Amino acid sequence: SPRASLVTQSLWQVGVSQTNSSLKKHRSRSIFSPFFCCFRNYNVEPPVANNKACTLPPPAEENGNPPKSPAKYLLPEVSIKDYGKNCVVIDLDETLVHSSFKPISNADFIVPVEIDGTVHQVYVLKRPHVDQFLQKMGELFECVLFTASLAKYADPVADLLDQWGVFRARLFRESCVFHRGNYVKDLSRLGRELSKVIIVDNSPASYIFHPENAVPVQSWFDDMTDTELLDLIPLFEGLSQEEDIYSVLQSLRAR
Repeated sequence: SPRASLVTQSLWQVGVSQTNSSLKKHRSRSIFSPFFCCFRNYNVEPPVANNKACTLPPPAEENGNPPKSPAKYLLPEVSIKDYGKNCVVIDLDETLVHSSFKPISNADFIVPVEIDGTVHQVYVLKRPHVDQFLQKMGELFECVLFTASLAKYADPVADLLDQWGVFRARLFRESCVFHRGNYVKDLSRLGRELSKVIIVDNSPASYIFHPENAVPVQSWFDDMTDTELLDLIPLFEGLSQEEDIYSVLQSLRAR
């Protein structure tokens, strides 16, 4: 069935181009992986056109049907307190946290998720320094959580993770564009000037439409010595002052 094939596809795509830790994550997720951000085909090609104008294009079509009429922007108007700030779009799974249905003794959160009438416990580990990172991002930017995971899982995790109200908005799987087997976060649909938008994500497939806007991070699973989020803070302090983020991010990619 289409549902079964989707589950099968998600299982093997979890570990594409990842380390042995990714394979461990792959096994622990099992049949429930579709509830997390599960598509990891890093070889997906972007669309031919990459429109940087702040307009709302039709969603990508997989089956040859004509494009649907443009929908409203994904984000509301900028609030007064965020006026003039750059916008940072932050991923959840393997960027800020790692979640598993397999019990984890040192889990920071345990979140109940109902699946087909049965409640399952999701064990969530926070990436080291995530609290400091989020607080700093909230001071400097208009922050948006954008995950390809389902809201029934990601929303309660965000409630527990974001104790400071850093995320001005939360976007879930239904806000992604399904493009060549991947859930892509189309930044042009946010309703923000693209030269002022930065995406922080461990999956290159997630930002394949706008790679020039990305600050890539390594996927995180359980390494408690990891310092990547802490190390990124000076970069973002600089980016918060930029009128046009492209020159800084281009220099970052050239390293």
